[in-house]
Amino acid sequence: MDIKIGLLGCGTVGGGVVELIRMRADKIAAMTGLHPVITDVLVRDPDKKRNVTFEHELLTTNANDIIQNDEIKVVIETIGGIEPAKTMILAALRAGKHVITANKDLIALHGPEIMEVAEQEKLDFLYEAAVGGAIPLIRPLKESLTANEISDLKGIINGTTNYILTKMTESGANYEEVLREAQELGYAESNPSSDVDGLDAARKLTILASIAFGTKVSLDDVKVDGIRSITAADVAYAHELGAVIKLLAVGKDDGHALYLQVRPTMVPKAHPLAHVNDAFNALFVHGDAAGDLMFFGRGAGSLPTASAMVGDVIETLRNMSMAIPSRFRTGPVTTKAVKKGSPEPLRYYLRMHAKDRPGVFAHIATIFSNAEISMETVLQKRAHDNQAEIVIVTHETPSGSIESAILQLNDLNDLLEIKNVIPMEKGDA
Repeated sequence: MDIKIGLLGCGTVGGGVVELIRMRADKIAAMTGLHPVITDVLVRDPDKKRNVTFEHELLTTNANDIIQNDEIKVVIETIGGIEPAKTMILAALRAGKHVITANKDLIALHGPEIMEVAEQEKLDFLYEAAVGGAIPLIRPLKESLTANEISDLKGIINGTTNYILTKMTESGANYEEVLREAQELGYAESNPSSDVDGLDAARKLTILASIAFGTKVSLDDVKVDGIRSITAADVAYAHELGAVIKLLAVGKDDGHALYLQVRPTMVPKAHPLAHVNDAFNALFVHGDAAGDLMFFGRGAGSLPTASAMVGDVIETLRNMSMAIPSRFRTGPVTTKAVKKGSPEPLRYYLRMHAKDRPGVFAHIATIFSNAEISMETVLQKRAHDNQAEIVIVTHETPSGSIESAILQLNDLNDLLEIKNVIPMEKGDA
């Protein structure tokens, strides 16, 4: 039996979905008893040249041709962004259609509202591809690990920044130079702010944390620092210290409060995350029964993202054939306090420029002593124009102590600029 599917949007990801469903339609039919057929596709310009060709499918510029078509039972959204995607998805659900999306921005900001409508209508609303591309993350958290109390999430979940930091590490080039290269190769957008300022990773962390910790999580709950401040000097010092710099998304539930951060981090080279390079993603999950788990794979791209979306198509068709709609219900949702900073003491790397004259370091050392911060490593090099570059690596210290010391350092006349403050990940997973 054929199941008609409508596709909203046909860019890179939409084209991958069309290609993969065509390739696997007979296999999907054998698995589910239902044969998927994309019949209608919403596009802006029907005459635009695309990587995928259309023969029998209807190209339309009117979303209602899909949403109001009673023969279409499943809608796949690949438009992206908040609107008009949100309006279209809600309309499709209210018209009795199962919906599949990869829209992380929409899920992070309006996921609970959409899921509530899906549950009211007893329909599937699946979004495995919203985080991690081809890597299965959403379904394991919703299904395989539900016997666990999950306390920790930690990983690299933005491929663009990981590519940039990898190339900076390999070549020694500065951020601006590698960003231009990434844009030329299509790894970074012409306006890369969502990626390099950490917002993309923060949205993904919002989705993962809400599922893993079973609580309401807002994007505003995530403390976000991007990678614009990372320089070739920081990358070189990281190498000297036996580490590499990665943009980590970190979520922790200590039983009382949540700690949610996206931040550049120095990761020891012995740590598995130090070897996740280029556009690959990885996520550590810790459950009280399962222990430590690591998910690794391609976090973006046409076919990797389509792989996750077509997986959701198969799940939806299985549910339809068994008459078990909306199997992945949200379950009880709690509300927990959110705290800023790190939940555990960490080592910190600080790089600063100061006046090159006697007594300056003594003043810095006094500030650290007053904040009860112990220094593990100190590197001092002459910069230029009577400036000295000072690099300090602390012993493990609470984030509040570091913040207190930074406030005092900023008031020190002989300190010209704090160039960077980067936490250092512990050596094990």
